[in-house]
Amino acid sequence: MAKAGFKVFDSDMHCVEPPDLWEKHIGSAYKDRAPRTSEFAFRNALVGIEVEGRIMPWFSPKGPDGKPLPAYLPDKTVRHMIRQGFERHPKALGLEKFQQSRFADMSKRGWVPQTQLEAMDVEGVDMTVVITTTALLVLGLTELEPEFAAAIARGYNDWLYDYVKIDPKRLFGAAMVAPHSVELAVREARRAVLELGFRAIFLRPNPVHGRQWYDLYYEPLWHALVELGVPLVFHEGVGVHLPQAGQRFGDNIFLRHIACHPIEMMYAVMAMCGGGVLERHPKLRVGFFEANCGWIPWLLDRMDDHYEIEFGVTKTELPEKPSTYFKRQCVASVETDESFASHVIADIGDENLVVSTDWPHPDSKYPKGIDTFLALPISQEAKKKILWDNCARFYGIDA
Repeated sequence: MAKAGFKVFDSDMHCVEPPDLWEKHIGSAYKDRAPRTSEFAFRNALVGIEVEGRIMPWFSPKGPDGKPLPAYLPDKTVRHMIRQGFERHPKALGLEKFQQSRFADMSKRGWVPQTQLEAMDVEGVDMTVVITTTALLVLGLTELEPEFAAAIARGYNDWLYDYVKIDPKRLFGAAMVAPHSVELAVREARRAVLELGFRAIFLRPNPVHGRQWYDLYYEPLWHALVELGVPLVFHEGVGVHLPQAGQRFGDNIFLRHIACHPIEMMYAVMAMCGGGVLERHPKLRVGFFEANCGWIPWLLDRMDDHYEIEFGVTKTELPEKPSTYFKRQCVASVETDESFASHVIADIGDENLVVSTDWPHPDSKYPKGIDTFLALPISQEAKKKILWDNCARFYGIDA
């Protein structure tokens, strides 16, 4: 397949997990505690999940009386908050358009993997790495028991294995691991790559237990990813019970969603490039997805400026500029209508960008996403790199 003469490797398409995923896949030891999802959210390719009595996405730290809500909520309140968060605000979430048009048939068919392959054919996408929808939030609690968090990740990965095997030459899995225990995360990463054949490991950018990604606690995981030869992918999702950019806006989903995706990715870039992780692991590849790319030149310049004057860091601690590590080991995704990409390319070049259609989320430009990208004011050579070369290199796929 070729789209206007270009091969296309989508860095970030999503699956939509069924409501009974964890009930079926979490294992008998935790079945009575299995995360519960919303049929409404499933049909609309949204996240709506309850874990250990807590609802996500969570948009307000206060209840109707203006007082802080307790950490754990009764089922009745959880159900009420799902209605508050989704069903009372369909226009704000773009659901009316979603339900009535381009995704309606796929939703009716239950988002089976065949619908994703059909969408790829429509867009002209040859290959993609599949990243979660619902599980973007399922580990968004610091206080999850490490073994329980690991079981949640394992259950998702088992389900994803069955999902992508319909066409293993076009669909590749990105495994979820739980950072609540680095030992268990390493174990699941090894299983996902060596036994399930996945091509990447996915993490949220938000800190768990207050640990930044440059904390030496995570060294075994970075070592394992290098040894396994797979990249690390950061992907944000709004409304978790973890530290998250935009929480100051409370129940204003408009402002919270604007803030969390790019700002949390900037935090992750700072941790990995400025915190010494990529200095210690020069073969570790890291992706920062679904957060736009326009912030990259500014952030790299600001980090380099602080580095040059040794503001809080020495060149012995960090031998290279932060931008050097980013350009050597990182990629970020470009949304298909992101015209500002031309300015990013002018500043840092075209080697660190990959394309993302974000199918089938409401802000995706499907079915004209790739057509929209091809109309951007960037060179043919840059389009070739962003549509295929950079992504294939990042995921280690020679095709």
